Amino acid sequence: MWIREMLSSVAIVLVIGLILFGVSGVWPPMVAVESGSMEPNMEVGDLVFVTEPGRLAPDAADNDIGVVTHEVGEQADYRTFGSYGSVVIYRPPGRTASPIIHRAMFRVEEGENWYDRADDRYHSAADCGDLNHCPAPHDGFITLGDNNGAYDQANGLAAPVRADWVTGVARVRVPYLGYVRLIATGQADPGDVLGTTVAMRGVQVGSVGVGGVNGEATPDERPIVSGGDVTGGAVG
Repeated sequence: MWIREMLSSVAIVLVIGLILFGVSGVWPPMVAVESGSMEPNMEVGDLVFVTEPGRLAPDAADNDIGVVTHEVGEQADYRTFGSYGSVVIYRPPGRTASPIIHRAMFRVEEGENWYDRADDRYHSAADCGDLNHCPAPHDGFITLGDNNGAYDQANGLAAPVRADWVTGVARVRVPYLGYVRLIATGQADPGDVLGTTVAMRGVQVGSVGVGGVNGEATPDERPIVSGGDVTGGAVG
C-alpha cells in the first residue's frame, strides 16, 4: 500500500508538472524568488508561475516576446504585480548566478541617448555620458526592481536586456511555496519561513505608522536591493 500511495503521489506531481509545462511552454514553469528587490509586489519565498516569451501575450504588447513595458503599460492601463508593465526573468551572457526577475520599464534602440527618457529617481547621472550603457550599445529593455533605487543598467547589473536574454514572463505568484525549493537547495532554512510569518504579523499589528499605511515602506524609504534573483524549479 505504501508503494502504491508513493507511486500515486509521483504520478499526480508529474501530471501537474506536464499541465503547467503545456500552459507555460518553459521548464521549469515556476521559479522561487531569492531576494527582496521586487518587494512588496514579490516577496522572498514566493513561487512564481512563468510563461515562455510570446506566450499568452497581452494586446498591449508591441514586440515578439509579449513584454509590455512600464512606459506602454501606463498608456494602455496594463498592470501586473502591483504596477504597470510586465515582470521578466532574464539572464545576461556570462552570468553564473541565478536569473534576474525585474520589471521592464521601457525599450531602447541601439545608439539611443535614453537619458531624457529615464526617471532621475533611478539614476544619479548628470548626462548620457555619465550614465552606464548610454548611448545604448544595442536594442533592449531598461529594467528595474520595484524595491530598488536604480535601474539595472544604471547600477551596472546588466546592459539593456536583449529579447533573447528573456527566458520567461512572470504571470502569477504563490506566497511561501518557493521556500520548498530554497530550503531544498540550501538557500534558506525552515527558520526563515517562521521569521517571515512573524514579521508579517508585526506589520498587520501596526496598521498605520512610519513608512506608510499598513506598515508598508514608501518608495523613497525602501532599501536598495540589487539582484532580484530567482531559482528555477518545478512544483515541489
